[in-house]
Amino acid sequence: MTETKTQLIPISLSTLKSSAFELSVVGADGARGKSERFVERTLIIGASPEAGLTLSDSSVSRRHASISADEHGHKITDLDSKNGLWVNDLRVKEAYLSHGSLIRLGGAQLQFQLLKDQPIEHQMTTSRSFGALLGSSELMRSLFAQLERVAQSDVTLLIEGESGTGKELAAEAVHQRSERAQGPFVVFDCSAVSSSLIESELFGHKQGAFTGAASDRAGALRRAEGGTLFLDEIGELPLALQPRLLRALEKREIKAVGADDYRPFSARVIAATNRELLEEVERGQFRRDLYYRLAVIKVQLPPLRAHPEDIPMLVRAFLDELSPLERREVSYEAMLKMQRQAWRGNVRELKNFVARALTLSTSSGAQLETRLLTPQPPPEAQAELGDEAQLSDWIDSGLPYKDAKARLIERFERLYWERLLKAHSGNISAAAREAGIHRKSAEYLLKKLELR
Repeated sequence: MTETKTQLIPISLSTLKSSAFELSVVGADGARGKSERFVERTLIIGASPEAGLTLSDSSVSRRHASISADEHGHKITDLDSKNGLWVNDLRVKEAYLSHGSLIRLGGAQLQFQLLKDQPIEHQMTTSRSFGALLGSSELMRSLFAQLERVAQSDVTLLIEGESGTGKELAAEAVHQRSERAQGPFVVFDCSAVSSSLIESELFGHKQGAFTGAASDRAGALRRAEGGTLFLDEIGELPLALQPRLLRALEKREIKAVGADDYRPFSARVIAATNRELLEEVERGQFRRDLYYRLAVIKVQLPPLRAHPEDIPMLVRAFLDELSPLERREVSYEAMLKMQRQAWRGNVRELKNFVARALTLSTSSGAQLETRLLTPQPPPEAQAELGDEAQLSDWIDSGLPYKDAKARLIERFERLYWERLLKAHSGNISAAAREAGIHRKSAEYLLKKLELR
C-alpha cells in the first residue's frame, strides 16, 4: 500500500515596513504615566480585557479604537465607540498619527510616540484568498499570511470574530492546508446540541449508558481522528463539561459516557466564538485554564466595516456564484453606498443582500437595479442624518422622557426579534448567533417580549 502525504505549498509573501510605537497614558484612566511599546500591525484599544491595550476608564468602550500600520503610516480608527475619538482636540472617525499626537478616548488620554529606531516588518500574502475567504486589502492579506503560518503547525487554535465574518471558512481552510488535510473535518456546534446530549455527542457513549443509547456511538472527537475537530460557538459549552474537554486536550485521551477506561485520540482542535471569551472568563462564565489551552494561537477575524475596500470584490464573487450564467454589473453609486453600510451581519449579511437583490430584480438586462442593490441605513443612522420622518411615528412626545424612551426601545426590540426569528424559521440558537448574544439572553428577551 502506497503511503500518501500532503504536499505543503510554499506561500508568496510581501512585506510592509513599519516602526514600533509607544502609547503613554497622560490623562485620566487612573494609570497616569504608564507607557507600553507595541509592534502589532493592528492594535485594539478599549475597556475589554481582550484589547491589546486595556483602559479602565468607564467612558471607554470595550473596543473603542484601533491603530493599524499601512504604507502611509499608523492610522487610528474609531470602532463605533460610545464617547468618540479625538486626535489633537479634533474629533475624528479615522486619522493618521504623527509623533507626539494626543489621543482622547472618552475620558482617557494617550500620547503616541513613534519609535523610528525600531523598524518592524509585517508580512502579507500576495494572494487575494485563503480557502473560501476573499480579500485584497492589506488587513485581509495580513490575516491570510497569519492563517497560512498557523496551518503549518498542529497546535490548538482559537478563532474569534463577529457573526458572519467567516470563522468556519477560516477553520476549514486551515485544515485543508495542514498535514491533516487527508483526514476528516468535523464540525461540532456547541450551541446546537441540548445540554443533556452534548456530553455523549462530543465524547461518545457506550450501549446502555443511558435511556435511548441502543448502541455504541463515536463522539465528535473520535470521528475527527486523524483530522480536525472544529468546535463552533465554544463559549456555549456548559461549565460542567469544560473540565472534561480540558483534560481531553491536555492528555489527548477521551472516555465515552458509560465506558470504563480512556482511549487516546489524535485530532487537531480549532475552536471559534463570536463572543469575547476572555470577558466570559472574567465573569466566571468560562474556565480560565480551558481558555488558555484553546488559545495557544488566537486569530481575530475583522468585521466587514473594517475593510470596506474588499466589498466590490466580494459582491463580484457573490454575483458570479449566484448568477453564473448572466453577467450582472453594479453601478459605482450602488457600490459606494454598500461600502458605507455598517453590515452588522458582516460578509454573510452582504451575501444575503446580494442574493435578495438578484431575486427581487425586475430587470432582465446586465445592470443590476441600483434601487435593489442599495441597502437602507439602520434607524440610528437615519436619525443621525436628520431623517426624523422614519422615526416620528415611533415616538410619543406626550409621555415623560423616560417612558417614551422605554416604549421606543420595546418597539425596536419586538420588531428586531420578530424579523430575526422569521429569517431563521424560529430557530432561537441561530437568531442569537446572528444577533451576537448568548442564547440565554435571547430567551430572556423573547420571554419578556412574549414572542415565540
